[in-house]
Amino acid sequence: MRVLVTGGAGFIGSHVVSACRDAGHEVRVLDALLPTVHRAGVVPTLPDGVDLLVGDVREAGVVDRALDGVDAVCHQAAKVGLGVDVQDMPEYASINEFGTAVLLAGMARAEVGRLVLASSMVVYGEGRYECPVDGVVPAAPRRRADLDEGRFEPPCPLCGRQLAWGTVTEETGLDPRNTYAATKLGQEHLASAWASSTGGGAIALRYHNVYGPSMPRDTPYAGVAAIFRSALEAGRAPRVFEDGGQQRDFVHVTDVADANLRSLLADPPDSALRAYNVASGQPHTVGDMARALADAFGGPDPQVTGEYRIGDVRHVVASPLLAEKELGFRARVEFEDGMRAFATDPLRAAP
Repeated sequence: MRVLVTGGAGFIGSHVVSACRDAGHEVRVLDALLPTVHRAGVVPTLPDGVDLLVGDVREAGVVDRALDGVDAVCHQAAKVGLGVDVQDMPEYASINEFGTAVLLAGMARAEVGRLVLASSMVVYGEGRYECPVDGVVPAAPRRRADLDEGRFEPPCPLCGRQLAWGTVTEETGLDPRNTYAATKLGQEHLASAWASSTGGGAIALRYHNVYGPSMPRDTPYAGVAAIFRSALEAGRAPRVFEDGGQQRDFVHVTDVADANLRSLLADPPDSALRAYNVASGQPHTVGDMARALADAFGGPDPQVTGEYRIGDVRHVVASPLLAEKELGFRARVEFEDGMRAFATDPLRAAP
C-alpha cells in the first residue's frame, strides 16, 4: 500500500511513518515544517525509502503532487495544543479545518478513497458525568468564580451538586470547549461529508493524552508530559495546575502508531465516518503523571499550584472497547513503564 502521511515529520506522524514503513508499506510524507514545531533549516530524519515533500496542506497544487499514486491517507497534520489566546483562532481554523478541506478535495480529484484522521479526545469537552440526583447529565461549564476559589469539579447543570465522572464512549455527545477542540470536530465533520459525497471510507482516531519519544519541548503548544519533563531537566519542580486531580488517559505514541496502522488495514466504513477512542483504558490523574515522572527523574517533587486555564476540562477518560473489538487495537505500554522510559526519552528540540 502507498500511504501519504500528512504531518509525518511531527511527533505522532513520525511514529506513524515508522510503523507503516516497518510493516512494508511505501510511505510519502507531506509536512510544512512549521516553525512552531521544527527548527528552521533542519531537515528531519525519516526512515530509509520514505519520500519527504515539504509543503503546506492548504495549497491545492502541493496536495495534488503529494497524492499522486497514493492508496490511502493518514492525516496527522494539525496545529495542536490548547493555544495561547483567541488570537490563535484564525491559524487553528486555517490549518486544521481549511487544510483538511483542501486535502479532502484533492483526495476526491485523485480518487483516493481511504482516510485515517487524527482526531482528539477534546471533541468530548468535559467527559461523562452522573449526578446522584439527576442521573447522567452534561457537566455545566466551570465558572471563573468557582475556579478562583479552588472548586474545580464541574457542577450538575440542574441542581448544582458535584458530579461523579465516568468513561466516554464513541457515542458520548460531543461538546468542544476550546478553539483546538472546535477545529478537531470540524475535521471530523468535513471527513464525514467527504465520505458521504465520494463513497470513501474515513476513520477518525480520537487520541487521548499521547506521550513518548520525540515530543516537542518548551513550547506553549506542547503536551503536559513534555512540559513537566522539560521542567525536571532544568531542575525545576513540575507545576501542576488545579489540584492535580484531573483524570486523563495517557497513551504511548507507539500504541497510537499501531492504532493508525490497524485502521489503514481494516475494512473502511462504507460512505461514513467511524470514530474510535485511542486510549489505554487505565486512567491516571495529572498529579499521578507528574509524580511518576519526578520519581523516575529523581526529583524535584511536583508543585500543585491551584492555577487554571480557561478552556481546560476537568476529567476525560475513555472506553477503549470499540477499538479493541473492531480494530483489534489494545494499548500495550503500561503507564509505569512508559513514564519511566519517558524520563530519559529524547525530546524534539525547541524551534
